[in-house]
Order: sequence, then structure tokens, then C-alpha cells
Amino acid sequence: MAVAGPTGPALSREEADRALARLGAEHEAVESSLLALQDHAGRRLLEGAELSGTTRSRWELAEQLIARLWTYFDAYTDALETARELRGRRRWPTQGELSELTDLLRGTAVTLPAAPDAGTTRLSEQLTLQELVDRMNGWYAQALDVVVTADAVWSALPARIDLLAAELQRTRSLAHSVGVRPGEHPSGDDLEDITRELAALRSEVISDPLAFWTGSSPSSAPGGGRPDTRRYDRAARALEDVRREVEAVLDVRQDAEQRLMRVRDVLSRADRTLVEARQARAEVLSKIAASVVPAVSGPPTVLYEQLSAAAEHRRCARWHRLSPLLDNLEQRAEEELLRARESLTAVTAPLAVRAELRGRLDAYRAKAARHGFAEDPFLGERYDAARRMLWSAPCDLVAAEGAVLRYQQAVAEALAPPADVRGES
Repeated sequence: MAVAGPTGPALSREEADRALARLGAEHEAVESSLLALQDHAGRRLLEGAELSGTTRSRWELAEQLIARLWTYFDAYTDALETARELRGRRRWPTQGELSELTDLLRGTAVTLPAAPDAGTTRLSEQLTLQELVDRMNGWYAQALDVVVTADAVWSALPARIDLLAAELQRTRSLAHSVGVRPGEHPSGDDLEDITRELAALRSEVISDPLAFWTGSSPSSAPGGGRPDTRRYDRAARALEDVRREVEAVLDVRQDAEQRLMRVRDVLSRADRTLVEARQARAEVLSKIAASVVPAVSGPPTVLYEQLSAAAEHRRCARWHRLSPLLDNLEQRAEEELLRARESLTAVTAPLAVRAELRGRLDAYRAKAARHGFAEDPFLGERYDAARRMLWSAPCDLVAAEGAVLRYQQAVAEALAPPADVRGES
């Protein structure tokens, strides 16, 4: 029967062996973790970096925890070795040895300096081996969070910032070649702002990586957090906008003359269409009675003035000014051509209505002729009345449409079978 001690009943030989095996496995796991932390690239970078802000304060605490971890691990090793030595004295330990072994494995057998965060004013404290392991696990997690987070940020951001800075330099050189410079073009000022932002961002990431982490710790559940790339992403988007603007300016330099010629051609077509619309309006007013015909505007004088300014920008190689002006001119010239076409359609609408009525009248006359009613006097009278209205000038469209409808109805009635005809069975 086991003898009860301060830690309860003494362990049996089998229980003691299982406890030693478990503690041995935990010892190996803790040692492996501490060695991995010691060799971690993030820890080495933290030791050699000039830190600031959140990272500096958290790394100072993490360094203390790492030093304390080794102290506690050494105490854990000594206690485990003592327990193993006691168990190894004989194959079948005595009851006294089992009681002593129980106190080592379950009791507060390890005396250590009190941790600052242990919540006690004593200089030392006594812990069980399990309490020792639990405390080491907690400290290890805290230290690992700092190391892994810093390493994750340093692995993600500085290299990307450097690549973006190289792209920035290429864009700056290209921008300078087409006249996009600070103080002369908004995109030149944007390049200066992006340059300053990238330099500041890189410095802050190097000195305070923990400030650029969002979400939970990387050592927790997978996917719980990630490097905060919002400032980098904004700078990348701003540079992409500038790059597109510079490329647009470069494209302007390469095909400015062709684009100016196309704008002149579109405006010329718009002018010809407006002339045609004015002529058509005069024709409609002379041929169609009681019809509201919209007025036709004059040529786009302002656009021609802007076209002259664009040609001057091209002659003086002011590409950064020519680019937005050409874009606006191309859009407004197309809008002007569309407006001219709509104006022509609007003023010729009454003529289109008259043509449709004439076509409908002739179609129904042909239908009546196919069914043997070409010489019908009533239909002929209705047809002649509608034709006189449609071919007279000015033509009253409302009256003419009514005459056409009456002729259609007359043709339909003539072609309808007699009401008293019955089918034979």
C-alpha cells in the first residue's frame, strides 16, 4: 500500500516511470523549441536592429523572457536529472524512494528567483515541475510572437518596398523625359510625395515591424493575422496612376499629329452634318405644314479654338499640357458629331414620316390590285384623296395620315368575306 506524503499517495513504480517519460518528452520539446528560437532569423535580426516604438518595448520584454526561459530550463533539467538518478538507483525502488520521487515529480521541488510578473513580493518561489513547464510555455509564446511577427513583416514588406522604389526610379526618369516634373505637372508632384512616403515607410518598417501587423499573432491559428500593407498598397496605386499618366503623355508625343488630324476630321464631319441639317430644315419647312422643326446650332467655335491651342502645344513640345487637352478634344469632338447627327435626324423626321405614309399607301394599293380591286371607284377615290395630300406642298401630315388610315380601312373592308357566307359540311 502506498504511503501518503505532502503531495498525496506515493506513486507506484509504473506511475513514476510514466511520469518520468512524460516529463522527459516535455523536456526534449522545450529544449528543441528554445534552440529553434535561439537560431530563428527573426531573433537575430531583432538583436542587431535599431528598434523603436512598439517593437522596441516588446523586444526588450521578450529578451528578458528568453533569458528567464533558459534559467528555468536549467532548473527543470537539474530537477529531472535528480529524479532520474533517484529512479535509476535500483530496479525495484523502496517505498521511501518512491515517496521521495513523488515529491520530486509532483511537489514544489524547484526553487527559483521570483518572476517580476509572478504577483509576489518574495525573492524566491517554489514550483512544481508542471508549473515550471506551464510558465515556460507562456513565456515562450510571448517571446515567439515578437520574433515571428517581426520576421513575417520583414519578410513581406522591405523587399516589396525596394522593388516599388526601383519602379519609382524608372517612372521618374521616363516622366522627366516627357516634361512631367515637380512644379510643372501634378504627376511630378505626386512622384515626389511617393518618394518621401516610401522612404519613411521603409524606415518605419525596419525599426518598428510590429506596428505593421494586423490581426492575431502569427504563432496562433493559421491565417489569424498578416502584415499590414495598406500604406504600401496606397503608394503602389499612386505610382501606378502616375505611370499611366506618364505613358499617356508619352503616347501623346508619339502620335500627337495623327490624333490632331483625327479631331480635325471629326469636327469637319460634324460641320458638314450641321450644314446638311440646316438645308434639310429649310426643305422641311417648305414641304411640311403644321410641323415643329427644331433649330440647328452653328459650328463649335470653342472646340476650334482648343484645337489651335493643342497644335501650339505640339509645336512647342508641351506634351504634358497637350495630353489632357487632346483627351478632352477627342471626347468633345465625338460628342459634337453625335449632336450634329441627332440634329439632322430631328429636322428630317417629318420627311421620314411622309415617306413612311407614302410607302404604306402604295403597299395597300398593290394589295387591293392583287385581289381584283384596282378599278374599284370607292377605293380609287380614297386613294386619290390620300395621294393628293401626301404629294402636295406643304403637306399636312396629320390630315395625310388620317387619309391613309381611311384608305387602309376601305381596303380591309373590301377584302373581308361577306357576313352571310356559310361553310358547307
